[in-house]
Amino acid sequence: MILAAAQTKPKRGDIDANLLDHYHLVALAAVNKANLIVFPELSITGYEREDAKQLAFSPNDSRLNPLKKLAVENQITIIAGAPVLIQSELFLGEFIIAPDNSVSIYTKQFLHPGEEVYYQSSFNYNPILQIENERISCAICADIDYPQHPENAKKNNASIYIASIFFSPNGIPVAYQSLQSYATKHNMNVLMANFGGESYGSPSGGQSAFWNNKGELIAQMGDSDSGLLLVEQHDTGWISKILND
Repeated sequence: MILAAAQTKPKRGDIDANLLDHYHLVALAAVNKANLIVFPELSITGYEREDAKQLAFSPNDSRLNPLKKLAVENQITIIAGAPVLIQSELFLGEFIIAPDNSVSIYTKQFLHPGEEVYYQSSFNYNPILQIENERISCAICADIDYPQHPENAKKNNASIYIASIFFSPNGIPVAYQSLQSYATKHNMNVLMANFGGESYGSPSGGQSAFWNNKGELIAQMGDSDSGLLLVEQHDTGWISKILND
């Protein structure tokens, strides 16, 4: 099992440019034989509120086709974030694009204050991924602030907890403390992807990271890097590699 966290610097509202970054990093992850790559919160659009509806994707959006093609050709699962419009309701979501050409959607369950003006919260879109012998549960940003979220992941027998976030430099210590404690308490490996550059006019703290199921920090990226954090599972534990873009 090889997992990749992509740390990106989005261009605000520039879907085409951001998707090009996705294609590049998916290809890089595939060359390194990754089974899964996860991007930060709202990675395709950059973090947005007021313009989210104009930038929103539909569940079967044709703009996902190149990512679907990459997933199938490289047998890699891609988790990429965007506003998602489902039956006239707008969700802060992410697309889980599988190697069998299927697409499922995870929606943020616990919104950050202010997001509720633009987005709906829902617990109805919460797929559990199965890759090799691992069960994988997803989270988006403020979800990790609520201990019941990883508790529910564990109740679903998740062995890997994957968080796509947009945390500022000041928020990173809290995120690290929370994710480390969830790894330890719930015996789950934890992978986190954050932006390495500003979005929504705010700085991001970078430091995408991975903790094993003992809560040990295996690897972390820098605060302003872009590229990939790769972790590979071996009989004796996890080994890591960082590829700066």
